[in-house]
Amino acid sequence: MALVLVGLALQTLFKKGGTFPDTHIGSNKYMKENGVTCAQTFDKIEQAKVRKELRFKQLLLDESDIKSS
Repeated sequence: MALVLVGLALQTLFKKGGTFPDTHIGSNKYMKENGVTCAQTFDKIEQAKVRKELRFKQLLLDESDIKSS
């Protein structure tokens, strides 16, 4: 097992442009095509939707400018 890890590390270090494989769900193109996201991404999207709704609900009309005209 140790030899495998050393081999992967050496390959990553010496390969031009070598990087560790990205195992995150969000970077998998097949998951994206099917609309599958990770829990963190889904949570961020849902929080952004709620923030937009709250901004519109908290708007107040300043009637003092209308009455004085």
